[in-house]
Amino acid sequence: MSSQTKDKLIIFDTTLRDGEQSPGVTLNTEEKIEIARQLSRLGVNVLEAGFPVASPGDFSAVQRIAREVGPLMEGRTGEGRVNQEMVICGLARSVQHDIQTAYDAVKEAPRHRIHVFLATSDIHLEFKLKISREQCLQRIKDMVGFAKSLCADIEFSPEDAGRSDHSFLCEALATAIKAGATTLNIPDTVGYNTPSEYGALIKHLRENTEGADSVVFSTHCHNDLGLATANTLAGITNGARQVEVTINGIGERAGNTSLEEVVMNIHTHPHSYPVEHTINTRLFFSTSRMVEDLSGMAVQANKAIVGRNAFLHESGIHQDGVLKNKQTYEIIRPEDVGVTTGNLALGKHSGRHAFKTKLEDLGYGGPALSDAQFQAAFAKFKDLADSKKAGVTDGDMHALVADVRSTTLAGGSSAPPPETAVKRTSTDLPEDAHEAQAESALRFTLKHLQVFTGLGITPTATVTLHDAVKGIDITDVALANNGPIEATFSAIQRIIGVDIQLLNFNVAATSEGQDTLGKVAVRIARGAQEPEENSLAPGGSVPKFTGLATNVDIITASANAYISAVNRMIGHDESDNRASHKDRKVDI
Repeated sequence: MSSQTKDKLIIFDTTLRDGEQSPGVTLNTEEKIEIARQLSRLGVNVLEAGFPVASPGDFSAVQRIAREVGPLMEGRTGEGRVNQEMVICGLARSVQHDIQTAYDAVKEAPRHRIHVFLATSDIHLEFKLKISREQCLQRIKDMVGFAKSLCADIEFSPEDAGRSDHSFLCEALATAIKAGATTLNIPDTVGYNTPSEYGALIKHLRENTEGADSVVFSTHCHNDLGLATANTLAGITNGARQVEVTINGIGERAGNTSLEEVVMNIHTHPHSYPVEHTINTRLFFSTSRMVEDLSGMAVQANKAIVGRNAFLHESGIHQDGVLKNKQTYEIIRPEDVGVTTGNLALGKHSGRHAFKTKLEDLGYGGPALSDAQFQAAFAKFKDLADSKKAGVTDGDMHALVADVRSTTLAGGSSAPPPETAVKRTSTDLPEDAHEAQAESALRFTLKHLQVFTGLGITPTATVTLHDAVKGIDITDVALANNGPIEATFSAIQRIIGVDIQLLNFNVAATSEGQDTLGKVAVRIARGAQEPEENSLAPGGSVPKFTGLATNVDIITASANAYISAVNRMIGHDESDNRASHKDRKVDI
C-alpha cells in the first residue's frame, strides 16, 4: 500500500489524564508540563491534559499546558512530521459546568478540543446514572450541542461502549454527530473485548451510524486481558483513524494501550495497516524513561519496545546470529526507538561538546533540557567521570538526566553535592555550573551525611539539612535496627518533623563494575493515614510522592532521593490545590 493511499493516524495521548489515574501516581504541575513538552517533541497530535473541573489546581495545570505547550513547534516540522501545533484537550462529563470549565482551561491553546463522555451501556444507565435510554439521548444532544457552541473540535465517548447494545449505541453516536461531534471515541472501558469483537464493533458502527462518514472514529482500549494493543490495531484495520494511548501503557488497573507498541507495529508492518504516523520514534526511549522516573511507575524489564531487555540477547545461538547479522533476531533497529549503539565513550577528559552530542544521541537534545539543567547535568557528569575508571555509560547518562530533572521539578535546581561527594575543579567546567546546582528553591537540601554501621554495630546516621525557609542548617541523629538506610531516613524525619510512610524503595546499578552509579527511587506518603475503605492500593488514593537521585554512594543517593520526595510532599501540602487521586478518577 503506497503512502499516497494511506490515511494519517491521529495519536491521542492521555498519559496526563488516564495514565495519571494509575495507583500511586501523583504528578505536580511542573512535572505535567515537562511531560507535555516531551510529548509535543515526540509528535503527538492530541494531548488530553487533564480533567479541569476536578479542582482549581487541575484547572490551572491544564490551562498552563494550553498556554505554554500548546503553541510549541519544536520537533514538529519537516518531512514526515505533523507540521502543526498539538491539540490540547480537556475532559468533561456531560454536565454544562464541566464543559464550560474544560473550555476555559484549553481555549488559549492555538488548537483545542473538548472531550465529552456519557455512559451508554444499560448497566451504567440503570445503576450508575439512573436514567433511561431516552434521557441519555437527550443529554447527549444537549451537552454535545453546548460544547459545540464553545469549540469547533468536539470528541464524544460513550463510556462502556464495548458492553452497550449495538443498536442503541449507533443511535447515541448519530445523536452526537448531529449535535456537532467531530470525533467518536469507542472505549473498551474494562478491557473485556477480544480483537475480533472490537474490530467488528468499529466496523459495525461505521457502517450503521448515520453521519459516520463525517467524523473520525477513535479507539480507547484497556489492558485487563493483555489485549489493549491488539484491540487497538484491530480498530485501525476496521476504520478507526485515532488511537487513545499512553506512554509505557500506564493507566488504571492493568493500564491502557501503549503508544510505542501501536506506533512500532505500524512502523514495522508498513504494508499491513492503511495508516501512517508522524511520531519521532527515536524519542521513545528517553520519553519512556521520563515518564517512568516522574510517575514512579517502573517499566518491566521485558516490556516491548522500551523495556531494558528489549534488545538484549543471552542465548548463544541468538548472540551468534546477531553478531553475524542483526536482522536474524532483531525486527526493530535499537536506534529507531532511541536505544543507542554508538561508540562515543565519555570520560573525565570529555568536554561540553562531546557531552552535548551524547545527550542528543540519547534523545535529550535541543529544548529537552533547560540551560540550567544542562549545566547541572554536566557538573554531575564531570564528578562521576573523575570517579569512574571505565568511563560514563549510556545508562549513567540517562540516570544523571533523571536525577537533575527530578530535583528541578521538585521545586528548584539540582542541590549541591553533599560533603561525602568527590570535590573537583576543572577549567572545562563552566563557572556557573556549580552555581546552577547550588541555587535552589527547594525547602530542604542535604548538607552533610555521616553513617556508622557494620556487623554487630547499631547503625547510626548524622544528617544535616539546610532549611531554605528558615535559612538555617539543622542537624539530627538517629539509630536504627534495620540498617543505615533506615537510620538515614529516620534522621531526616526527625529534622522535618513529619511522619512519613515509605511505600517503595528501589536501588539499581546504571552500568557494570564496582564504581558504577547507583540510582535510587523512593515513593512516600504522609504517615498515620486512615485506611481507605475498598482500596487495594498501598496508601489508598492519598497523594504519593516519588523521589529519585544518583550517586556512586548508594546511601547518599538514598538520602537525596528521600529528600526529593519530601520536597514534593511539602510543596503539594503548601501550594498544590489539585484534587485527590480519588476525585480525579474518571472511567472511560
